[in-house]
Amino acid sequence: MSSFPAITAPKGALALPLAPPPAHVAIIMDGNGRWAKARGLPRIAGHRAGARAVRRAIEAALEHGVRWLTLYAFSSENWRRPREEVSDLTALLRHYLKSEIAELAANGVRLRVIGEAARFSPDIQASLKEAETITAGNARLNLTIALSYGGRDEIIAAARKVAEAVKTGALDPADLDEAAFASRLFTAGMPDPDLIIRTSGERRLSNFLLWQAAYAELIFLNVLWPDFAATHFSEALADYAGRERRFGARPG
Repeated sequence: MSSFPAITAPKGALALPLAPPPAHVAIIMDGNGRWAKARGLPRIAGHRAGARAVRRAIEAALEHGVRWLTLYAFSSENWRRPREEVSDLTALLRHYLKSEIAELAANGVRLRVIGEAARFSPDIQASLKEAETITAGNARLNLTIALSYGGRDEIIAAARKVAEAVKTGALDPADLDEAAFASRLFTAGMPDPDLIIRTSGERRLSNFLLWQAAYAELIFLNVLWPDFAATHFSEALADYAGRERRFGARPG
């Protein structure tokens, strides 16, 4: 398995946009099941192909100098899928943690997990904590994996923390502002995404980073996630570079 790319002058399909890249790119990885169905394969084959696309996305983020990459890997709603598929997905997660973490660490990637990791089996929870510990000192790319994650659940959990802080006297309701609320989200300490990419042609956020996406630029690609390539990442960044971000202000 090849190592992730060094920071060098890219060429060809990975040519960098002239504008600085977004600091934080988030991706809703959609289309594994449809990719497998179109080929007459079991759904797990699509998830395995999707895992290879994860590697390509990480390589592309490193190549372009993106500092934060967040991947929507397993939603809180995914637990409702057939038991066999959930079992296959968790087995794939175990394999990924064993096969990729050492290389992520060696290439300066820091791994974090957001979501309700406690819903996974103890061995997966332990592997996730170990992976976060091993990579904690890295800063080239902050890779966040959303596992058992739901945006509404995250906001409710933060609201509970606010209520508890008010109840104990640790927070005056008059002092609650966006920053104080954001500090109680799963993503505390992370910048909001500048760009959110969704594959498969669907055009919705599907309960992903609902608070954080307030001013994110959105790009919807008509490509199934297992087919996602470095060129798609480059094209999305080029599209982003051509947009004017006003954050609610009138154009100058």
